[in-house]
Formats: sequence, structure tokens, C-alpha cells
Amino acid sequence: MIYLYYSDRSLNYNFGPEHPLNPIRLSLSYQLIEDSGMLDGRTQLIRPTPASEEDLHLVHTLEYIEAVRREEPDRAFGLGSDDTPVFPGIFDASSIMAGGSIDAAKRMIEADCSTFNLAGGLHHAFPTLAAGFCVFNDVALAICTLKKRFSRILYLDIDAHHGDGVQQIFYEDGDVLTFSIHESGNYLFPGTGFVDEAGSGPGLGYSVNVPMPMYAGDADYLMAFEEIVPRLFEWYRPDVVVAELGSDTHYSDPLTSLNVTLNGYAHMVGRIVELTGRWAQGRLLALGGGGYNMAVVPVAWASVLRRMRGEDPAEYLPPSWVELFSNVTGCMPLCIPDMEITPGKETQKRISAELAQTLKSLKAIHAHIHPHVF
Repeated sequence: MIYLYYSDRSLNYNFGPEHPLNPIRLSLSYQLIEDSGMLDGRTQLIRPTPASEEDLHLVHTLEYIEAVRREEPDRAFGLGSDDTPVFPGIFDASSIMAGGSIDAAKRMIEADCSTFNLAGGLHHAFPTLAAGFCVFNDVALAICTLKKRFSRILYLDIDAHHGDGVQQIFYEDGDVLTFSIHESGNYLFPGTGFVDEAGSGPGLGYSVNVPMPMYAGDADYLMAFEEIVPRLFEWYRPDVVVAELGSDTHYSDPLTSLNVTLNGYAHMVGRIVELTGRWAQGRLLALGGGGYNMAVVPVAWASVLRRMRGEDPAEYLPPSWVELFSNVTGCMPLCIPDMEITPGKETQKRISAELAQTLKSLKAIHAHIHPHVF
């Protein structure tokens, strides 16, 4: 059984009309899933409830939780910045976002199942700091919950932005292996996620980063993914997998400079599902994450659920949903198969050379820590 987490209450997580994180992407994604007939006997809808203070305290300090509850700008806690402004109801809305991922983790503790929280994936928040559109780090909260049963947790992050908050929270924890493939911090927020960020103390070697060159596309991403991720699964043999599946790697995303297509995205998701089935008994907690082009996000996340169901991404979008999408956004959605982006020869040469050096450096660093991984 796959449990899909969604509630219209998630739409209250709204930083305003000029902010790039438009909550309508969540309702459009859910409606596409429903109109596609995926809420059947194999996929069950769960309406999330707010996280309790006790649950939030698994990651966040009581002082920070109280600062969010006050709903007032407080730069000491990252609240009120341009990226993460304060709005009325921010505490309740943030608690709903976190509650979905926490409850999904609790459900996986009770039963061997897969879960997908559309509104999850707020991977930039820190224990005492809001950052990058993220208030409560639902990813880390879900992982901390899963640790109550599972000894080896693999976190995979394919969002265009480095999963810095999750990495920092588990940087010294060998029970959680964090992997992030993202546009290089040389070009993109948050400016972290380089290959030498490998963990410390008991967590040394359990943080793996693949910073991708600007304009990297499907072939570059899939090569890097296949070079690293299957080996991590085979070496670490996780009990459970948590995956942040942001779709902002897409070539049309307004906040990033990558050239991944919906085809490449769906292929990576499919490989995550396949490897989780082989090495972790299919226990996958999927989270939405980033994505700022409304024409891309719903189709990408519907393809995630299809992959989790063992189905190929649909090349057909329900006419009723296309009409709804057009009425809401004023444009037409993209679909799979997507058009391929081919960079010029000199650009591709630069991408290939930069990526080759990144993978060489990554393997050299980790060879001194865990010699048999790569």
C-alpha cells in the first residue's frame, strides 16, 4: 500500500503573491493524481494533522518553536527574511507541513509500506533557523521518527538546491547517510554541498554530495547518479529510504540553471524506487520539495506516484485537469515525453570536464574513509 499525504490546509503555507513558492502547485498536483485515477485500492489518501510540539522538538529547539508560534519577524531565527517572510498563521501552516512527514514516518514504523507527502521536503530549515522558504525541517523530523525503529536510513535529495539543513542535522550521525545531487553552490543557493563536506566524527563518510555544473542535463545527471547512488545502496544496505524529489532541476525552472527534462527526472525517480525495492524492502518515504514552474511540478509529482506504483509516467493528461490547470494558471502544462535540451559543444565540454573532476574528487575523498564504496 502507498499512502499519499495531502490536505488543502497545506495551501495556507503561503508567503504571498510575489513569492516563488506558490502553494497552488500542491492542489494542482493532488488534483492531477485524483483525475488520473490513482486514488484506488493501491493508493490511499491520508489527510495530515499538525505536528505536536513534542514531535517538532525532535529537531527544533523549544526557543525556536516558540519564536515561530509568536508569528513575528525575528531575524535571529531567520523569520522575516525575503526568502522566508512571516505571515499570519505561519505556525499552524508549518505544523501541517511537518505533520504529514512525521505521520508518514510513524505509519512506516507500524507497517512496511511506502508514503508520499506532497507538501514535504522543506530541507533548508535548521534547528534554530528558518531558511530558503523552510520553517520546520519535515525531512529531518521524519528521519528522527524513523530512527525509533530503523538503524540505517538513507536520505536521497535530487532537488536542484543542496539539502543543507538535513545534512547539518545528521552531519555527525553514522545511522543516517545523506546524499544530495544539486546545482553547484558556486552558482546557486545555499552555496554549500561540495564534495569535501563528508561528515565528521561518527558521521565521517556518511555525507555524500555531487555538485552539478551549471546547465547540466539528463545525460550528465543520469551518469553521475548511476556512478554513485547504486554503490551507496549496495554498501550501506539501508533499512529505509527518504527521498526529497524537488523538480526544480527542470530546464524551465525560474530559480535554477539546469537542463534536466521531465524524462530525466522520472528516470531518476524510477531508479530510486527500483533500488529501494532491491535493498530496503520497498520502504520509501517520498517528499515533494522544490519546483517553481507550475507547468512542471504537478506532472513531475504525478510521475513520482506512478513510479512508486510500478507504472510508467503517463503521456496522457486528463482533459478535465488540463482545463482546470489552464483556467488557474493561464498556461498549458508540460507533459512526458519532454523536449531535450542540447547545449553547444563548448558548453557540453565544460560540463563534462567539471563533472568528471567532481566525481574524481568525491571518490578520492571517500576512498580514505570507506575504501570499498566506490
